[in-house]
Amino acid sequence: MTKIIYIEPNGTRHEVEGENGATVMETAIRNGVPGIVAECGGACTCATCHVYVDDEWFGVVGSPSVMEEDMLDFAYDVHETSRLSCQIKVRDELDGLIVHVPEKQG
Repeated sequence: MTKIIYIEPNGTRHEVEGENGATVMETAIRNGVPGIVAECGGACTCATCHVYVDDEWFGVVGSPSVMEEDMLDFAYDVHETSRLSCQIKVRDELDGLIVHVPEKQG
């Protein structure tokens, strides 16, 4: 299992175990992390699972695809490290990943 850390805007941390092959969004939903809405269920057709990847982790996670970049246009307060959590696959290299949940979604 891979540990993912979600940080709410108020600083509350949620450390959860993610199953490799699942997405960061699915892991958040399964563990009741507030602020990840995921209206489209992970189809990359909305921006309600938007997160900010911690600066130290962005190089490991990688940049968004062209399709994901298009959807991020609909996200609230996009940053350079913004990603849709439905597009980040949990894998061993992401053990300890930190993502920040924005104040609001889409």
